[in-house]
Amino acid sequence: MTIQAVIFDLDGVITDTAHLHFLAWKELGDSLGVEVNLELNELLKGISRQESLEIILKETGIFDNFTDVERQELAERKNRAYVASLESLGPQDLLPGIGDCLKDLKKRGIKIGLASSSQNAGLIIKKLGLEPYFEAMVDPRSLSKGKPDPEIYLKAAAALGLNPAKCAGVEDARAGIEAIRAAGMTAIALGQSLEQVPADYHLSSTRDLAKVNWDDIVSKE
Repeated sequence: MTIQAVIFDLDGVITDTAHLHFLAWKELGDSLGVEVNLELNELLKGISRQESLEIILKETGIFDNFTDVERQELAERKNRAYVASLESLGPQDLLPGIGDCLKDLKKRGIKIGLASSSQNAGLIIKKLGLEPYFEAMVDPRSLSKGKPDPEIYLKAAAALGLNPAKCAGVEDARAGIEAIRAAGMTAIALGQSLEQVPADYHLSSTRDLAKVNWDDIVSKE
């Protein structure tokens, strides 16, 4: 049986705002007198804002310098800088192949969902002009656990009215692929960095998504 829905991660899959996140975290780090470098930034991929902040503060040895309230304000300060950087985002920022992929899924009657840990996912999808395609977007604030826990993918499947086994998930990070597999979905891994990560299908880039014959993507049922 072929899959009935495809659930996407956002950053690195539909558009690439990773560099904007990095710049916002770097700006915050500079203001605190610590360095947020590219190596540290790699640890932040696929996880929530608050979890990212905790990693930065712990890795730079200043976690205990702040109260819970102060850490929340730091996360909000980073988010304000990030949201401001999204003003120029538009359809031109779709990753290669994504537009054609979404059109093909819609044409085939395959449902489309979003499973992003970004609290700004709705805003980003709107700016990219993709709102008509997505039938379900999980609010990360409703989650008790982040990826690699499967909760976000299970909620996306429920919102689409489908058994997770009838869904495929698309991710470019190990934690995301692990979440998809734990949810019992068909896992599609993007990028050469995930070639050794267990998944049902491996694609080298988003360009390959436009070439997929979705009739060949088999569900777990």
